[in-house]
Amino acid sequence: MTKAIIELGYLIAAVLFVVGLKQLSSVETARRGNLLGAVGMLIAIVITLVQTGILQFSLILLGLVVGSAVGLVMALKTPMTGMPQMVALLNGFGGAASTLVATSEYVTKGTSLELATLITVALSVLVGAVTFTGSVIAFAKLQEWMPGRPILFKFQNFSNLFLFLLILAVGVYFLVHPDISIALHTITVGSLLLGVMLVLPIGGADMPVVISLLNSYSGIAAALTGFVLSNHGLIITGALVGSSGIILSQLMCKAMNRSLANVLFGGFGQVAVDKSPGKPAAARPVRECSVEDAVLLLENAQLVIVVPGYGMAVSQAQRTVAELAEILEKKGVTVKYAIHPVAGRMPGHMNILLAEANVPYDQLYEMDTINPEFESADVALVVGANDVTNPAAREDSKSPIYGMPILDTDKAKTVIVCKRSMNPGFAGIDNELYYRSNTCMLFGDAKASLNKVVAALK
Repeated sequence: MTKAIIELGYLIAAVLFVVGLKQLSSVETARRGNLLGAVGMLIAIVITLVQTGILQFSLILLGLVVGSAVGLVMALKTPMTGMPQMVALLNGFGGAASTLVATSEYVTKGTSLELATLITVALSVLVGAVTFTGSVIAFAKLQEWMPGRPILFKFQNFSNLFLFLLILAVGVYFLVHPDISIALHTITVGSLLLGVMLVLPIGGADMPVVISLLNSYSGIAAALTGFVLSNHGLIITGALVGSSGIILSQLMCKAMNRSLANVLFGGFGQVAVDKSPGKPAAARPVRECSVEDAVLLLENAQLVIVVPGYGMAVSQAQRTVAELAEILEKKGVTVKYAIHPVAGRMPGHMNILLAEANVPYDQLYEMDTINPEFESADVALVVGANDVTNPAAREDSKSPIYGMPILDTDKAKTVIVCKRSMNPGFAGIDNELYYRSNTCMLFGDAKASLNKVVAALK
């Protein structure tokens, strides 16, 4: 295959990546965008295999079969509540692959590599290893194999900085003495440890940012590995993933009115320990409503705005919510969905859940679009959302979430909150919404409670 054909193939793959990435920005075109990206990756892989002159495809085919089988099982077995964990783990696989490929190139060619290539080898190992272990820790936190709250200790940021500088120092030594392979292995071990240390102090409230940032790291590692291999397709792909991940991370931070530095080094957020269902545990009075009260409010409304959150994902209530909306629409009620950018545990989490339940795309509204409509809404139905509906972010300058853009749920005529208990969300603070005079609490598992509402409406 001539060089011109190879470059043309990579160019076609790059165009498919760009167009696919653009289409991923809309729920209506996201599936098509994902398919275009997959086709582009297939083209890039085929060209790379031909370009490198791999004639013995037995191991390639074995890897293809094993990898496809594992991926298929993961996709089929992973519930929608586990999708953030799966995304975190896949980010880690990308980082690990970059680390292994760069190390393999060094082991194969050794001191014959040019200085520029040695630099990219070291950087690829650094970023890839940090991505791998950081993603594993994020997975463990999301899977609740370890505490989701920030894990902090004294001089943590200083220790991380010292470890990073030590890795850089070893990296310089590696460039001066590339024949000493132990230097590269030291960089690998140090980077693996750094990935763990960087994600440990990040709490569950910041997981959407962490996931998008680790996705960016995996792209950067891939781009660096592309320079190691002089592979234009890998450079383009990695650059696209890296840049888009950084942009998305910044958007997530803006949605929380926080800086990226505060997310990474602030140790913000905690997770409530008591998750058992029950009635209000707080001393402040709240108004509790029954299923019958909720039915009466909903069927007499003209506009209902559903506000989904991570609690909806935990209880797997998305299909029940969609069924409830369908019944209300048949009764002449207008139903809309308010989507906060950081609701759930990864970017677009609520969109994915509602798409699974076949909720029409045109009923999903972003925060800035839906907020003006809350004042005219008869009912705001909050299903497991917490911090993103807290009026303290707008009214209490002493609140840790003050200034964070929220859904103006409290401005609806009536607010029905489906929640297990009065436990706080990931920010670890009370939600002032629950104590408002226009709010009533429907305690219990969201799916079970809404199933009763659906049955009563029928």
